Parts: sequence; C-alpha cells; structure tokens
Amino acid sequence: MINDWNLYCQLARVYCQHKMQRLRLVLVICLGFLCGAICAKDYSVLDYGARGDGSTLNTLAIQAAIDDAANHGGGRVIIPKGRFVSGTIFLKSNVNLHLKKNAIILGSLSPLNYRRVAKWKALIQANEVCNIAITGSGTIDGRGARLALKIDSLFYAGEIDSAYYNAVEKRPKWNIRPQLVYSYKCNNISVSGVTLKNSACWVQTYEQCSHVKIQGIKVDSDTYWNNDGIDIVDSKNVRITHCAINAADDGICIKSEDWTRAYFCDSIYIADCRVRSSASAIKFGTSTVSHIRNVVVRNIKVYDTYRSAIAIEAMQGGVLENILVEDVVAHNTGNAIFLRIGQIRGAKLPGTLRNITLRRIKVSVPFKRPDYAYEMRGPALPYFHNVFPSSITGIPGFPVQNVVLQDITIVYPGRGNAAYANMPTHRIVDVPEMPAAYPEFSMFGELPAWGFYIRHVEGLYLKNVKVKIRKNDYRPAFVFDDVSRLTLDGLKVKGDKKPNPLFMKEVSDFIKVK
Repeated sequence: MINDWNLYCQLARVYCQHKMQRLRLVLVICLGFLCGAICAKDYSVLDYGARGDGSTLNTLAIQAAIDDAANHGGGRVIIPKGRFVSGTIFLKSNVNLHLKKNAIILGSLSPLNYRRVAKWKALIQANEVCNIAITGSGTIDGRGARLALKIDSLFYAGEIDSAYYNAVEKRPKWNIRPQLVYSYKCNNISVSGVTLKNSACWVQTYEQCSHVKIQGIKVDSDTYWNNDGIDIVDSKNVRITHCAINAADDGICIKSEDWTRAYFCDSIYIADCRVRSSASAIKFGTSTVSHIRNVVVRNIKVYDTYRSAIAIEAMQGGVLENILVEDVVAHNTGNAIFLRIGQIRGAKLPGTLRNITLRRIKVSVPFKRPDYAYEMRGPALPYFHNVFPSSITGIPGFPVQNVVLQDITIVYPGRGNAAYANMPTHRIVDVPEMPAAYPEFSMFGELPAWGFYIRHVEGLYLKNVKVKIRKNDYRPAFVFDDVSRLTLDGLKVKGDKKPNPLFMKEVSDFIKVK
C-alpha cells in the first residue's frame, strides 16, 4: 500500500513537472511573439478624443484607438493619467491595452452602455482574438455596487423583465451584471500589473481560452455579490502567479461548463498568490460539466476567508483529476479542506474526483466568523452548529478515489458542545447524503467529528497529518465511514482528552503505520 502511494506521488510529481516545463516553453514562445507583435507602436486614446475628466463617456474614442492599432498590425493603446469613463470596449488581435500610472478606466453607470459576448456582459471584452494584453500600473474600476444598484432599480421601475431578477436573493441575476474583463475563445493572453476593482459580478473570466498568463495583478472587489476574483473556465495552459486577490466570492476558481466536452481545463499552474475570500480561496468547481485535469497550486497565502482554503468539487458528470496543491498557509479561515462529489443542476451522472495530492498545508480555523470586518460577508447559516471539520465525501456508488494528505497541520478552536448542536457517532447514519445539494463545507449540518469527516472514499493515505484543538470538543477528531484502502502514517491528535480520537465504520484494508 505505502509503496503504491509513494509511486503514485512520484509519478504525479514527474508528470506535473513535465507539463509545467512544456507550459513554460510555450509561454516563452508565445510571449516573445506577443511582445514583438503588440509593442510596435503606441496609440494614445487622447489622440482619438478621449477625455480623462471622470464624466465624459469615452467608449467610442477608446474603441477607435484599439481598432486603429489592430488595422495597422498591432500596438499599445495607451490610457494616460486620468479618469476615463467607458462602456464595453472590444480588444482586437495584437493589441495591448496599457494603463499608465494613475490611469483609471471607470465603468459607465448606465447599463445600456454594456454589450454581451456569449453569456456575459463586461467592460472589456475579447471575442475569438489572439495575442492580446492588458498591462501597466493603472486601475480598471467597474464601480460595481453603484452599477448593480442602478440595474436593481430598473427592475422595480418595470424596465427589466422578472426573468433577469433573482426574487429570492433580491438582486439582479448574474447575466445582466457586467464583469470587468471577459475573454472568450482567445489565444495568447497576458494580463499583468494592473488593479481590477469593484465589479458588479465576477471580476474576470477566461473561457475556452489557451495560453493565458496572469501575473502581478491586484484584485480588490468586496463590493457586490458574486465577486469572484479570477475564473478559469474550460481553458488550457494557464499560468496565474504573484497576484493579490480580495474577493467577495471565490478567490481563484476553476470551472468546466462545456456540455459538448470539446473544451475543458488542462495544464493550469497557480503559484505565489495571496487570497482573501468571502467564499472559498482556491476552488475547483462547482461547475464540472466537462473535465478539469493536471493542475498545480503552490505557495498560496490565505487570510480572513469565510469558507474553505481549498475546495475541490466534482458535481456534474465531469472528471476532476491529477491535482497537486502544496505549500498553503491559511490564517483565520472558516474551513481548511473540502473535497466533494455530487450531482447537481440536473446532471445525469455525478462527477469523478480522483488522484488528489494535498501537502505541506497549515490552517488555523477561528471560533468566530473570519470575514466579520468585510463589506460583503458570507451568508449566515439558518441552524445552530459547532465549528465544522474538514471533509472528504463522495456519494454511495461514487467514491472519491486516491487522495494523499501529507504534512498537514490544522488548528481548531474546539468548544464543540453537544447541548448546542449534537450529531453523536451512534447516529452517524443520520448524516444526510445530499447528492443534489449545492456543495459547501457546511452542507451536512452538524457533523460527528471536529477534525476530519471522511465518507465514501477509496484509497486514502494520511502521512504526517496533525490536528490540534485549543479547547475540548464533544466529538472525536476523525470519523471514517465507508472508506477502503486507508493508510494512517504518523497521524497526530493534540489537545483532545478522549482516549480514542478515531471513529471508524465500514473501513476495509486499513493500515496504521505508527
């Protein structure tokens, strides 16, 4: 068993290194071509009539500069110092939209000034073009709260159909609230240096794209609902590095939504980022219609995050596999690790989740909610509960497969009280399966473990996993339910007064090394 897992880890490591070497080579070639193609000439938007006074609508002027640059083979479209209001502009092939220091593109506050590509409206659109860039040290500010509230008021004025309004959540639906950047079916994309802030919906999405490089950007969007920091959808050869994300929804999210499965996520590298989220910091899913494979996430700092530091979810029939997450430090984060298989949104089959390695991860979980001080806090739960454990859960007949947790340390506050909320181990059958429910670490209600709750898993290797509790909890540290091929190597439980911190039900092929 142990040798098999070591071999798997070695093969996964070699495979990921090989994929990353290929990705770096391709990126170097693409960026060399990109630099040569789009750095040939500068086109200042001032020469096309733009005015940075914070009130003039500059959509046509900025678009004219972009079109002129594209018609002459490419170049840099310069946004100088100033506040340039604009509606939707479209990037063209071989064009770099370059924002100088103290340059600001302000999103128009009129919903009529935004246009759609595929299913999204956005301030900056890129549709089936190549060799494009957004660079510089300036800012793209969507003024999302004001824009979204303007859209909201139009519904109550009878100018927006109820089909575009979420009556339960009391806000306009996502598809009429503009993002800041939306790129669809584009190749060779570079986004670097800029600040993206205050979106009305997701901040930026790269869908069905290839060779995407996002480096050294700042996202600051704690302003309205669904403010995901970065969304990668059915895209290949993606590199996200040295970014700072503060988002009112998921920080960095990888999704798959192509029902034809012609497009899927492959060869994605995320490293050296700092993330704060009112949802989950690093999230795979919830949409996994097609596949997500060969992803490396490393050296991530997470702070003040409401939900999970790492959430990996296979929910809609797609395959999510070959994932390596390492060197993550999460402070003041509501949950450490959440792995889940489900079957949501009418999917014919559940997802497949396999070959997952998480290592060198440290998380501190608070007793109080971690995002209390932020503008857009995560939604409060409608029931009493104690602090939730990390969890790895499949569903009957569809187990999570081949998971390695190595060198993991999670510190919990404890204070679990059965008089406050109670799910004892003798009632473990009462923990609901909920295969069609939206996946969140809190979805099952009170759970019978304070450290890890693990159910419906085939192949689980825990090496040097340590959980620590600050104050006593009525629950055991670990609960294993319907788990096969389980190896515990160097497991440590600290601060728990119970004589047996492990509870096992229907566990087979179990090995405890020490």
